[in-house]
Amino acid sequence: MNKIVIQEKDFDLSTEVALVQTNDGNIGAVVSFVGLVRDLSDVPIQKMTLEHYPGMSEKALQSIVDKARKHWSLGNITIIHRVGDLAVNEQIVLVITTSKHRKNAFDACEFMMDYLKTQAPFWKKEVSKDGSKWVESKDSDQDRIKQHQDL
Repeated sequence: MNKIVIQEKDFDLSTEVALVQTNDGNIGAVVSFVGLVRDLSDVPIQKMTLEHYPGMSEKALQSIVDKARKHWSLGNITIIHRVGDLAVNEQIVLVITTSKHRKNAFDACEFMMDYLKTQAPFWKKEVSKDGSKWVESKDSDQDRIKQHQDL
Protein backbone atom coordinates (compact mmCIF):
# COMPACT_ATOMS: atom_id res chain seq x y z
CA MET A 1 0.00 0.00 0.00
CA ASN A 2 1.16 3.51 -0.81
CA LYS A 3 -0.33 6.48 0.98
CA ILE A 4 0.70 9.83 -0.48
CA VAL A 5 -1.01 12.90 0.94
CA ILE A 6 -0.42 16.65 0.75
CA GLN A 7 -2.44 18.50 3.36
CA GLU A 8 -2.64 21.57 5.57
CA LYS A 9 -3.74 19.79 8.74
CA ASP A 10 -1.32 18.10 11.12
CA PHE A 11 -0.86 14.32 11.24
CA ASP A 12 -0.64 11.86 14.13
CA LEU A 13 2.47 9.67 14.03
CA SER A 14 0.97 6.88 16.17
CA THR A 15 -2.10 6.63 13.97
CA GLU A 16 -0.06 6.53 10.77
CA VAL A 17 2.33 3.87 12.10
CA ALA A 18 -0.62 1.73 13.21
CA LEU A 19 -2.12 1.99 9.71
CA VAL A 20 1.01 0.65 7.97
CA GLN A 21 1.18 -2.32 10.35
CA THR A 22 -2.41 -3.45 9.86
CA ASN A 23 -2.87 -7.12 8.95
CA ASP A 24 0.55 -7.77 7.44
CA GLY A 25 2.46 -10.63 9.04
CA ASN A 26 5.44 -10.07 6.72
CA ILE A 27 6.46 -6.75 8.27
CA GLY A 28 9.60 -7.06 10.36
CA ALA A 29 10.53 -3.37 10.44
CA VAL A 30 8.78 -0.02 10.50
CA VAL A 31 10.90 3.10 10.05
CA SER A 32 9.48 6.59 10.37
CA PHE A 33 10.89 10.06 9.88
CA VAL A 34 9.16 13.24 11.00
CA GLY A 35 10.55 16.57 9.80
CA LEU A 36 9.89 19.66 11.91
CA VAL A 37 9.98 23.39 11.23
CA ARG A 38 13.21 24.70 12.71
CA ASP A 39 14.54 28.20 13.07
CA LEU A 40 18.12 28.52 11.88
CA SER A 41 17.81 32.12 10.68
CA ASP A 42 19.72 35.11 11.98
CA VAL A 43 16.36 36.75 12.74
CA PRO A 44 13.78 34.56 14.54
CA ILE A 45 11.04 33.39 12.19
CA GLN A 46 7.38 33.89 12.98
CA LYS A 47 6.21 31.16 10.62
CA MET A 48 7.18 29.14 7.58
CA THR A 49 4.87 29.06 4.58
CA LEU A 50 5.02 25.96 2.39
CA GLU A 51 3.62 26.07 -1.13
CA HIS A 52 3.38 23.40 -3.79
CA TYR A 53 2.25 22.80 -7.34
CA PRO A 54 -0.95 20.69 -7.06
CA GLY A 55 -0.91 17.68 -9.34
CA MET A 56 2.79 17.98 -10.04
CA SER A 57 3.69 17.50 -6.37
CA GLU A 58 1.72 14.27 -6.05
CA LYS A 59 3.32 12.91 -9.23
CA ALA A 60 6.78 13.75 -7.89
CA LEU A 61 6.06 11.96 -4.61
CA GLN A 62 4.73 8.92 -6.47
CA SER A 63 7.89 8.89 -8.58
CA ILE A 64 10.02 8.90 -5.41
CA VAL A 65 8.03 5.96 -4.03
CA ASP A 66 8.32 4.08 -7.34
CA LYS A 67 12.12 4.52 -7.35
CA ALA A 68 12.35 3.25 -3.78
CA ARG A 69 10.21 0.19 -4.58
CA LYS A 70 12.43 -0.66 -7.57
CA HIS A 71 15.55 -0.70 -5.40
CA TRP A 72 14.37 -2.10 -2.04
CA SER A 73 11.94 -4.82 -1.02
CA LEU A 74 9.28 -2.78 0.78
CA GLY A 75 5.84 -3.26 2.24
CA ASN A 76 3.71 -0.24 3.03
CA ILE A 77 4.88 3.33 2.41
CA THR A 78 3.37 6.55 3.71
CA ILE A 79 4.37 10.08 2.76
CA ILE A 80 2.46 13.00 4.24
CA HIS A 81 3.69 16.50 3.40
CA ARG A 82 2.08 19.56 4.89
CA VAL A 83 1.57 22.91 3.16
CA GLY A 84 0.37 26.28 4.38
CA ASP A 85 1.54 28.32 7.36
CA LEU A 86 3.48 26.42 10.02
CA ALA A 87 5.07 27.55 13.28
CA VAL A 88 8.50 26.56 14.60
CA ASN A 89 8.47 22.95 15.93
CA GLU A 90 5.37 21.98 13.92
CA GLN A 91 5.53 18.81 11.84
CA ILE A 92 6.16 19.33 8.12
CA VAL A 93 6.67 15.87 6.67
CA LEU A 94 6.22 12.21 7.54
CA VAL A 95 7.84 9.29 5.73
CA ILE A 96 7.12 5.73 6.88
CA THR A 97 8.52 2.59 5.29
CA THR A 98 7.92 -1.05 6.16
CA SER A 99 9.85 -4.11 5.13
CA LYS A 100 10.69 -7.66 6.16
CA HIS A 101 14.16 -6.43 7.14
CA ARG A 102 15.23 -3.19 8.83
CA LYS A 103 18.02 -2.28 6.39
CA ASN A 104 15.59 -1.97 3.48
CA ALA A 105 13.20 0.13 5.57
CA PHE A 106 15.96 2.44 6.87
CA ASP A 107 17.69 2.89 3.50
CA ALA A 108 14.45 3.52 1.61
CA CYS A 109 13.21 6.03 4.19
CA GLU A 110 16.48 7.96 4.00
CA PHE A 111 16.45 7.86 0.19
CA MET A 112 12.89 9.18 -0.02
CA MET A 113 13.58 11.97 2.47
CA ASP A 114 16.72 13.01 0.56
CA TYR A 115 14.70 13.18 -2.66
CA LEU A 116 11.86 15.06 -0.98
CA LYS A 117 14.31 17.72 0.20
CA THR A 118 15.78 18.29 -3.26
CA GLN A 119 13.47 17.04 -6.02
CA ALA A 120 9.86 17.49 -4.91
CA PRO A 121 8.15 20.74 -5.98
CA PHE A 122 7.63 22.34 -2.56
CA TRP A 123 8.71 25.88 -1.77
CA LYS A 124 9.44 27.20 1.71
CA LYS A 125 9.25 30.84 2.73
CA GLU A 126 10.43 32.03 6.14
CA VAL A 127 8.49 34.97 7.56
CA SER A 128 10.06 37.16 10.27
CA LYS A 129 9.48 40.63 11.69
CA ASP A 130 11.92 41.90 9.03
CA GLY A 131 10.00 40.44 6.08
CA SER A 132 10.13 37.13 4.25
CA LYS A 133 12.63 35.12 2.23
CA TRP A 134 12.48 31.93 0.19
CA VAL A 135 14.53 29.03 1.53
CA GLU A 136 16.93 27.48 -0.96
CA SER A 137 18.21 23.92 -0.99
CA LYS A 138 21.44 23.51 0.95
CA ASP A 139 24.66 22.22 -0.61
CA SER A 140 24.63 19.42 1.97
CA ASP A 141 21.20 18.30 0.70
CA GLN A 142 22.50 18.27 -2.87
CA ASP A 143 25.57 16.28 -1.76
CA ARG A 144 23.36 13.68 -0.06
CA ILE A 145 21.32 13.15 -3.21
CA LYS A 146 24.48 12.34 -5.17
CA GLN A 147 24.93 9.16 -3.15
CA HIS A 148 21.69 7.87 -4.71
CA GLN A 149 22.54 8.59 -8.36
CA ASP A 150 23.12 4.93 -9.18
CA LEU A 151 19.52 4.03 -8.30
